Amino acid sequence: MVWVRRVRTASGATAVQIAESVNGRRRIVRHVGSARNEADLGLLMEQARALLADDRQGVLDLGITPVAAKAVMVPAARPSGLFMDPEPSSAVSAVPAVSAARPMVSRSRVLKTSSGLLYGALAGVYTDLGFDVVADDIFRDLVIARVVEPTSLLDVDRVLAELGRRAVSLSTRKRTLRRAHQGSYRDQVAVACFEHACTSGDVSLVLYDVTTLYFEAEKEDGLRKVGYSKERRVDRQIVVGLLVDREGFPLEIGCFEGNKAETATIIPIVKQFQERHNIADMVVVADAGMLSTSNLTALDEANLRFIVGSRVTKAPKDLESHFRWHGDAFTDGQLIDTLIPRTGHTVENDPNLKAEPVWDREQHPGSWRAVWAYSAKRAARDSTTLTLQENRAKAVVAGEKAARTPRFVKTTNGSRTLDEASLARARRLVGLKGYVTNIPAELMPASEVIASYHDLWQVEQSFRMSKTDLRARPMFARTRDAIEAHLTIVFTALAVSREVQARTGLSLRRVLRALKPLRSATIEINGVVTTIPPALNSDEAEIIEALERPPSRH
Repeated sequence: MVWVRRVRTASGATAVQIAESVNGRRRIVRHVGSARNEADLGLLMEQARALLADDRQGVLDLGITPVAAKAVMVPAARPSGLFMDPEPSSAVSAVPAVSAARPMVSRSRVLKTSSGLLYGALAGVYTDLGFDVVADDIFRDLVIARVVEPTSLLDVDRVLAELGRRAVSLSTRKRTLRRAHQGSYRDQVAVACFEHACTSGDVSLVLYDVTTLYFEAEKEDGLRKVGYSKERRVDRQIVVGLLVDREGFPLEIGCFEGNKAETATIIPIVKQFQERHNIADMVVVADAGMLSTSNLTALDEANLRFIVGSRVTKAPKDLESHFRWHGDAFTDGQLIDTLIPRTGHTVENDPNLKAEPVWDREQHPGSWRAVWAYSAKRAARDSTTLTLQENRAKAVVAGEKAARTPRFVKTTNGSRTLDEASLARARRLVGLKGYVTNIPAELMPASEVIASYHDLWQVEQSFRMSKTDLRARPMFARTRDAIEAHLTIVFTALAVSREVQARTGLSLRRVLRALKPLRSATIEINGVVTTIPPALNSDEAEIIEALERPPSRH
């Protein structure tokens, strides 16, 4: 006789064994395993019964789903006493292979699988950033879904189901967007972003830039208007301004009409940021598109320091003294610290003096400080570009190419000629890059001014992430409230994405590519429902560990 035997071990587990009776004595044929819960015990019992089955005997197919017996753990032995209830003298019990009296349950099955590990990791980053202050679980799910797979509001339930979340109805999601706009969710998220940047980074220097998001709309409205497009499109669009810290972490976002000039966006965003956090002193860095007399004056009057890019066409005026005393000679890496007039009529740099003046607010009230840098690498690149433009201009003048009038072509009385003077001026300025600031040289040397300006690539990268990874273009939003709510979700998702990159040192795409395929399985075994986490290799475990450990950004 052969049977499946259960016995309680010294460690408290239940061992499953296959035993046989030989000449009246019990012999252990095989030890199948030990279980510490009923789910594992059910699996071991099924494995033991499978070992007892005779493969040579056929099974009649009656169309009935096979069932498995529900197994229970062997209880611990109880001490015997004079008045105790009678109990078996041994914790050992013999379980026959087949018994019709046992309770039956359905065979073990998989109920669902999901990328719950990815959702949990992103939700942890969301909480660490302090965004739980919003106290809206639906908003959090919309943000995480935007990070994982940007899609429409209608399709977001599919993304959340993949993450193991049960999505609410479409109407509830729309109410969440209205609540996000009316409930000032963006203000709460912006405050949390600022507090995070203060504790783990540096907000003494912020970077600003703008981008455009277009709409395929037939008519303009109060917000979506035709204007200068970064993507060279003629569709209706909006202008989005973004303020980040020197690591690219978002601090403030703003939405403007599509025909609003870039120079008219920086002051509202900076003042909003300044008033929200009661900041009295910081450095604002922006590109040459923000260079205007009114912008620089407004920033200076607000007691803010700035670093903006200068246009190369201003070099002849700023470097007049250098060109007079040194000609066109520059050395690689050369820095020239001089003045730039606040207006075109102010001249405080005397070209008769060989030494460049050192900017001082009191001595030069009509000028800003200008730093010019020469790079041989930039000069080679600029020369190549000018040569291509010259060849194109010559082809147009010779009639070899029919095109709109390119650079270095001038038209006189209907005839086109090469503009030799403009070409010569452009070649004279190759390799030069200028920067304008109101920070004195004793507080920030020229090299640091240039290094701070070069951090602008961080805000450009944030814009690229918003447009590509997060698909910030609100394709399905039409009203201003819906567009603003959509940008609030994108702003929050951008903060989560930048933090994921900062913690792991990997791009967002690589993190998602590594974690999204890891599926947790919810299964029912022996009548017990349990969730089994995915197996992790060393790289995946390292990513998860990094996401759970905030980085030091100082």
